[in-house]
Amino acid sequence: MVDVLPALVRSLVSALRSRANLTLENVALRHQLMVAHRQGRRPRLTGAGRAVWVALRQLWSGWKGSLVIVKPATVIAWHRAGFRGYWRWKSSNAGGRPRLDPEHRNMIRQMWRYNSTWGSPRIQAELAKLGIDASRSTVRKYRPRTRKPPSQNWRTFLKNHASDIVAIDFFVVPTVTFQLLCVLVVLAHDRRRIVHIEVTMSPSARWTGQQIVEAFPYDTAPRYLLRDRDSIYGADFVRRVNSMGIEQVVTAVWSPWQNPYVERVIESLRRECVDHVIVLGAQHLRRILREYVDYYHEARTHQGLDDDCPEPRAVEPPEMGNVVALPVLGGLHHRYSRLAA
Repeated sequence: MVDVLPALVRSLVSALRSRANLTLENVALRHQLMVAHRQGRRPRLTGAGRAVWVALRQLWSGWKGSLVIVKPATVIAWHRAGFRGYWRWKSSNAGGRPRLDPEHRNMIRQMWRYNSTWGSPRIQAELAKLGIDASRSTVRKYRPRTRKPPSQNWRTFLKNHASDIVAIDFFVVPTVTFQLLCVLVVLAHDRRRIVHIEVTMSPSARWTGQQIVEAFPYDTAPRYLLRDRDSIYGADFVRRVNSMGIEQVVTAVWSPWQNPYVERVIESLRRECVDHVIVLGAQHLRRILREYVDYYHEARTHQGLDDDCPEPRAVEPPEMGNVVALPVLGGLHHRYSRLAA
């Protein structure tokens, strides 16, 4: 009796419904039965099935009561996605502003990347001077997405002031009698030139300051001097450097990467020179280092200088003669040149 009463009530309600509603309910139930029979325990609606339920939602107010496979919120989400897709398709076929040439898009990205202080109006005006018509919104659209701050970093600072920067640093070389010799390297950033190199057994702030004076006589002093926070650069050194009108740029604590060029030169001095010889004393080390520095300036190529030397080295064509190898540091390195036969 309990099961019969609900069935009678549903039959009475169905009899009172309009024929259109009964037809739509029949379509909804039959569609779900077909999907469940075809796909098994966990049926999933395809694109056509979703379109059926989106249409039923528009045509039939009682669609939620017959929905079993998915939730009503899912059907609403399908309808909204279809709405967005329809207007996206309609907008793409409506013409509108012509697309920007790939070359011009790359130029906009390059301007954003190379000019960190520029904004959209500045880039738009620059493009207009080049005969490129682009709106401000288009310029903003092709802005590279980056998390880097707009201010210049250490790399940019070193590049912008390379011709005015010298860097200094020390490294230690043991002798045959286990003494330690300290080597001071003064490097100019513009062409990676080793401006000054000197050896001592007892470095001090006064001695280091005097080396800077000898490295830059008269009016040849640079604008910036890049160094670390070693205690050897004491009050005497600071006073001597300031009297020369040089501004000191001090790297952060334990940050050798902020003084990369001189660190790289010291690595070359170790790996290509002093690690392969037994140093007898200070005079012996000076002679070795000066010979290597001549080779470094005149013969050794550098990738950072477009495969050239600090002292620009001319290309020798085959017409100049045969290639000969000239030994450096007793044959540790060789300089190759062409000589007429």
